[in-house]
Amino acid sequence: MGLEPTIRAAGGVVIRPSNAARDSILLVHRPAYDDWTLPKGKNAEHEDDADCAIREVKEETGLLCALGSLVTEVEYRDHKDRAKTVAYFFMTPIEGSFSPNDEVDEIRWAEPEEAMELLTYPRDADVVRCALESNEIPPHP
Repeated sequence: MGLEPTIRAAGGVVIRPSNAARDSILLVHRPAYDDWTLPKGKNAEHEDDADCAIREVKEETGLLCALGSLVTEVEYRDHKDRAKTVAYFFMTPIEGSFSPNDEVDEIRWAEPEEAMELLTYPRDADVVRCALESNEIPPHP
């Protein structure tokens, strides 16, 4: 008997700089769970967190993003009661456009306060809060 393996995943706090007072954060709606969350997904075999975050954000949102620094890592039990660790990175869109797909049927850009209210899971709101409290500047494409 060994320890249960932890599922490794990565995603992004995708920030769209604006000329307004507040930048916008990208949220995704997953119809399978009927939830609003941050874009993320499981690491492929031998894939590091940074590459996973770029790939998963593009797959879910259609946006190729510039990768910034690590915002935080979150540990929790997933819907199948498996241990999961997700690394979230600052990201900024470079190009692309959204098309609904099997995983994500809608995206929404929201100001930080609205994003924290819309997010289904408190841990996601904590990630946004952590990003806002950081002194890091999101990457510029």
